[in-house]
Amino acid sequence: MTTTRLLQGEITDNLIIEKKDGAGWITFNDPARHNAMSYDMWVAIPKVIKMFEEDDEVRVIVLTGAGGKSFVSGANISQFEKLRTAADAVAEYERVGEEAQGSIYNTFKPVIGRIDGYCIGGGLNLSLCCDVRIASDASSFAIPAGRLGLGYRLTAIRNLVTTVGAAQALDIMLSASRFTAKEAHAKGLVQHVVPVAELDKAVDEYVAKVVSNAPITLRTGKKAIREFQKVAPHIDIAGIKQMVLDCFASEDYQEGKRAFAEKRAPVFRGK
Repeated sequence: MTTTRLLQGEITDNLIIEKKDGAGWITFNDPARHNAMSYDMWVAIPKVIKMFEEDDEVRVIVLTGAGGKSFVSGANISQFEKLRTAADAVAEYERVGEEAQGSIYNTFKPVIGRIDGYCIGGGLNLSLCCDVRIASDASSFAIPAGRLGLGYRLTAIRNLVTTVGAAQALDIMLSASRFTAKEAHAKGLVQHVVPVAELDKAVDEYVAKVVSNAPITLRTGKKAIREFQKVAPHIDIAGIKQMVLDCFASEDYQEGKRAFAEKRAPVFRGK
């Protein structure tokens, strides 16, 4: 297998970009923070996706996490005071997050999520932008927004609902529970679960299948499926966006951040 490192020194070191035998790889690389997503990581992703789209040798894109303990554990909480508190900062953070996730979700090339370990919050959102998710049996999944006072943007909710259905999406959101890989598979969050020792083999075999298929056929099929998943025009997009921003402006959000930092249960008051 021939591996070529790309964009080194041009984007954050917290993303490792490689090309391996017809596949473009994006590795989230901040193991000390369980690969939590920083602002710079979000900003770099659209550039990487565009590069892979323009490379005819890249037939499939793979997303994974470094360190063997996490795919992505969520947003980098240490940046929240700087980037997710003031109204302008929140809007900017939401913009770059939306652009990054949209670039993955909307790319015409197939995208595979290789998940090993924590796949939490923003990490689960990222995985749901992938077309196929292959997880080790040691992985765990959650959307803990309810324990933090966060608002979830409409496109992230769309991805969740179109993946697992409304009933399971409500269970995942309202409980803010953490699920095992087996439970995640039963809910439809992932399509394949394999033992940790077999994860690389399973991903490599799936990549090989996709690479051997006709790119135009795959592109057409993916486009048709994505058309069915579009947000309906009558949905109150502006209203939902404002509700998300209201979450970040709430007292509960401030309490959620304090409780997270202090490692205690939050006390929410609905204000």
